[in-house]
Amino acid sequence: MSSQNLTIVQAVRDGLYTEMNLDDEVLVMGEDVGKNGGVFRATEGLWDEFGDDRVIDTPLAESGIVGTAVGMAAMGLKPVPEIQFSGFMYPGFDQIVSHMSRFRNRTRGRYTLPMVLRAPYGGGIRAPESHSESKEMFYAHEAGLKVVIPSTPYDTKGLLISAIRDPDPVIFMEPKLIYRAFRGEVPEEDYTVPIGEAAVRREGTDVSVFTFGAMTRPTLEAVENLEDEGIDAEVVDIRTISPLDRETIVESFKKTGRAVVVHEAPKNGGLGAEITATIQEEALLYQEAPVKRVAGYDVPYPLYALEDYYLPSVARVEEGIREAVNF
Repeated sequence: MSSQNLTIVQAVRDGLYTEMNLDDEVLVMGEDVGKNGGVFRATEGLWDEFGDDRVIDTPLAESGIVGTAVGMAAMGLKPVPEIQFSGFMYPGFDQIVSHMSRFRNRTRGRYTLPMVLRAPYGGGIRAPESHSESKEMFYAHEAGLKVVIPSTPYDTKGLLISAIRDPDPVIFMEPKLIYRAFRGEVPEEDYTVPIGEAAVRREGTDVSVFTFGAMTRPTLEAVENLEDEGIDAEVVDIRTISPLDRETIVESFKKTGRAVVVHEAPKNGGLGAEITATIQEEALLYQEAPVKRVAGYDVPYPLYALEDYYLPSVARVEEGIREAVNF
């Protein structure tokens, strides 16, 4: 299998191109996704290849984008609408919750809704207000939606193809901080990465560190730094926020007895709370220390230079791991 060395945003584009080339029912839509190739160039070249009928520039109206995609999917197409920034999804929230998530249940299984709602999310790029929030738990709380967040180019293409082929709706959130931060080997052919399965990025015995998206890289860096202190940490990349791979979480925790959760979303009600509850319910007797959460703060997302204080840093992750290990 031949491969190419791609960034995450290039892997998004490659995944879209692959599925559009294989399946005429797949189409892309959103603001500036056509001739301009999207604000982050994730759809660059697709309009030239597939034309106006399958790469559709829409008005600046998120509710209309999502609602139109719902109608398309209900009639047998496989739309992949893009919202320019996840902070702009809120005007479409009614369509997401009232229609997109409930279609299979509302029709008692007679119809499914094969659509993928893509959006770059997260902070660290010095963007204006409403561009940098990490609100994945809004959508994880809604039954009927799958929520996927990749952290590598390989996973990005494979998970996106899986999402497009899924008969039910998927929220596909792309960590824009690492859109172009590094490259990875990505097969040129089509392949899938299963939705609902976490990935163990590093095996260890002293503490389990659970993370996802852009926080995977600083977490791995922190764990490598702590090797000099004799701390052997396991790193689990969650990848799918919903459905959550509880089995991998619990098995990792049973091995180490200690846990740290790292995410950039606010601590209150974040995925760290759900992982902590899962450990309490299913692996309490293995627990050696309180679960430590290293997360964003429970404040409005700050602008510009204050992002560096808000987002979990390598130093904050290291300190969280030390606290869990030395308890």
